[in-house]
Amino acid sequence: MSHPLTPETAPVSQAFGSLADVRIGLSADVRHASVAALNRLLAHTMALRDLYKKSHWQTAGLVFFELHQLFDKHYEEQVVLMDALAERVQTLGGVAHALAGDVVSESRLSRAPRGIETAHHQLERLLDAHEFVLGEARPLARAAAELGDDGTNDLIVSQLIRLHELQSWFVWRHISRPA
Repeated sequence: MSHPLTPETAPVSQAFGSLADVRIGLSADVRHASVAALNRLLAHTMALRDLYKKSHWQTAGLVFFELHQLFDKHYEEQVVLMDALAERVQTLGGVAHALAGDVVSESRLSRAPRGIETAHHQLERLLDAHEFVLGEARPLARAAAELGDDGTNDLIVSQLIRLHELQSWFVWRHISRPA
């Protein structure tokens, strides 16, 4: 009779929090700092991805179709960003967050209620989430640059920050009032 594997008994080839000895010209200390920063941003990205999918499934109202499509488009873009962040963690020799429990323990984005919110409240929550992630990302990008980790800095600035700024603007335009 076989015994099911549990997190405690499953064999792992690399423990979470450890670094593989990759040879990319960055010290272990620099790589460790960047992996921690990227995993935090990855958890936020996973949480925001899920907020977008929840909103996609549950939006209603006069602009249902438009929001339904917008939320799905932003969801897909967050999935692409997640992959880029996770691959950078692995490139640095780290282990990327990958499970819902990782998101819960690492991300501080506000959680949506289990019920259905109004479209306006969905948009407000998404706007707050983008602003929160941007507030976290900018100092992490600067820190990576100061440590000489240009690849991590470039990823955070050119992909994460630009995507969040653009998505935030799209969301904001749905709730802003004309001048």
